[in-house]
Amino acid sequence: MIDPSKSSAVSRRRLLTDCGMGLTGMALGSLLFQDGQAVASESGFQPHHPPKAKTVIWIFLIGGLSHLESFDPKPALNQYAGMSIDETPFGDRVLNKDKISEILLDPSKQKREVYKKLLPLQVGYQQCGQSGLEISDWFPGLQQRADDLCLIRGMWTIDNNHGAQLTYHTGRKITEGAHPTVGSWVSYGLGTANRNLPEFVVLGNPSADCCGAAWTHGSSYLGPKHAGVRLKVDAEQPLAFVKSADGDLTPAQQEKNFGLLGQLNRIAGVQYPDDEQLQARIKSYELAFEMQTSVPDVMDLQQETNSTRRLYGIDQSASKDFGEKCLAARRMAEQGVRFIQLFHGYRGNAGAWDSHRDLKKNHSRLCKEVDQPIAGLIADLKQRGMLDDTLVVVGSEFGRTPGAEFRDNSTVQGTGRDHHPHGFSIMVSGGGTRPGHVHGATDEIGFHAVEGRHYVTDLHATVLHQLGLDNGRLEIPGRKRLETDIGEVMTDVLT
Repeated sequence: MIDPSKSSAVSRRRLLTDCGMGLTGMALGSLLFQDGQAVASESGFQPHHPPKAKTVIWIFLIGGLSHLESFDPKPALNQYAGMSIDETPFGDRVLNKDKISEILLDPSKQKREVYKKLLPLQVGYQQCGQSGLEISDWFPGLQQRADDLCLIRGMWTIDNNHGAQLTYHTGRKITEGAHPTVGSWVSYGLGTANRNLPEFVVLGNPSADCCGAAWTHGSSYLGPKHAGVRLKVDAEQPLAFVKSADGDLTPAQQEKNFGLLGQLNRIAGVQYPDDEQLQARIKSYELAFEMQTSVPDVMDLQQETNSTRRLYGIDQSASKDFGEKCLAARRMAEQGVRFIQLFHGYRGNAGAWDSHRDLKKNHSRLCKEVDQPIAGLIADLKQRGMLDDTLVVVGSEFGRTPGAEFRDNSTVQGTGRDHHPHGFSIMVSGGGTRPGHVHGATDEIGFHAVEGRHYVTDLHATVLHQLGLDNGRLEIPGRKRLETDIGEVMTDVLT
């Protein structure tokens, strides 16, 4: 693949500057820059194959959603409740030490993974829709959308602590530091479809410092211009510092100022064509000016009808906040934003979904916050004819253990579940995925992924494939990617 930073335009700009052509040369260089010659990657590359999706809405539940009380209910947990796993007919197979250790970042941590006394399901479940998908009763909205959903039940990851939040977004363990996230690869590979809005937008508070923080929506060596732009669902102030202070400048005055700044930036772009930080800063200034009108308009949810707002649960206190984020995501998708990343559950270091105790109390509350907004988003996209080319992904860093976690290492059995990287679920909808379909499986108690096993970068490869990109061809000269970075497309979940 051609490295856009090494395009022939660079040598032309250097020639203009180095030959001492003065103001004429700088003016011509400015025109070249304005016409897009200075940043060949700004509009991205052509797709590798015809895309099935135009936009991805990537929803991440921070802390570890229980797959057992969401998309992979296991009746055996009720049948053998209170028994030790090794007392069940499948105990030897589930508790195989080599099988438990083989995927872990640090095999010495295997002990925390095996709370043996089985905790029964904390909620019921139903077979839903014509497809019969089994979905927890904590998700009544998604139960109604079952025939639009694809459940992927064979996911696994390498970290049994919350560094898995970063792994979910980059494929790498947290000790390896920052690497490009799936959203940044979309930005790099395709560029913008709307020059007034970012290619990659982030809504909600991301992971804490312990778990990747800004790295979970960063771009690493792809350069800062491909990182996610954090916005708020606030028509008055969606982006910090995007408005002039106290309205001191009129729009006309501000446009003149930005015009002069733009000319100076372009001159600098001619002189320093390989300075990624400078290029990103130039782009941010130009984009910020355009965003002053475009972003507040997108974030003005009062333009929506009351019935639409109700569809997203905005009329309910529990779901209002996340419902607004989901509605804003739909409005951004309409405007051509390619990757919209929504975070839910920021509660400090671990995340709200980290239910070591009182799982029934915690998860039931959290599900009320997200169920109707996500179901409403899918319904709204479908009724507008957008679901076919908008891919919705709902996931978490790992699942929760079948066994009950003990309180404070005592002998008293607890009411929650521990971290569980060996097998968990994600949900996708639209964008060319199979509706009303289940792919993959965990064992009888939801411990190991045993069918259709997929590491998290297989999800990345699938998302990129639906956007028309071959993850294996998104190479940067001088940057060797591992096989696990690239992943394999989950063809069985695609139409």
